[in-house]
Amino acid sequence: MTKVPKYWNKAKRHISKKDKIMGKLIKIYQSPNETILTSRRDIFFSLCKSIIGQQISVAAANSVFLKFKKKCNNKINAKKVSKLSFAQLKSCGLSRQKVLGIKSLAERVLEKSFNPKLIEKMTDEEAIEYLSNLRQIGRWSAEMILLFTYNRSDIWPVQDIGLLRAISKNYKKKYLPPEKFVNLLQKRFSPYCSVATWYLWRSIDPEPIQY
Repeated sequence: MTKVPKYWNKAKRHISKKDKIMGKLIKIYQSPNETILTSRRDIFFSLCKSIIGQQISVAAANSVFLKFKKKCNNKINAKKVSKLSFAQLKSCGLSRQKVLGIKSLAERVLEKSFNPKLIEKMTDEEAIEYLSNLRQIGRWSAEMILLFTYNRSDIWPVQDIGLLRAISKNYKKKYLPPEKFVNLLQKRFSPYCSVATWYLWRSIDPEPIQY
């Protein structure tokens, strides 16, 4: 894990001033022992975790991921995954599409048709488009990678159910919250939407999310 992003404290001050509810959330979750956004800087690991976590609960995703990690002998890399059979991966609790996605990812990394180093120089939208070319990686997964692996500061994943639930809960809105209101919050929190997203997630989840 790397250190907390350099922009974190500045971002907290910025969004606290812009929004009273966010200010309260930041005060609640600011104890010294509180885990905040860090990064593994291991995109293959994070992409596998993102594929595994799609459309299932956090608890279910963690269970499947632990089995997947065990199959990889605790070394999650393209070479290791490429040697696992379809049946071995499926036995972890993965769907057919997720197995195909993880196998395809390993192949593309090994043949170098996917180059993560290029992402560093891309804008958020360019990076989302590049990542979305991978099998089983759509906009939501790409945003999770930019937030957790690259610690981009202004990610606002409007397709994320957890974020929408947290907005509904904290701002006393119906679920789903109105798109207009979600967009208003994005403008209010920019250029630190990632930090706002983190605290909104934290308000509904007993454990901090990590990819």
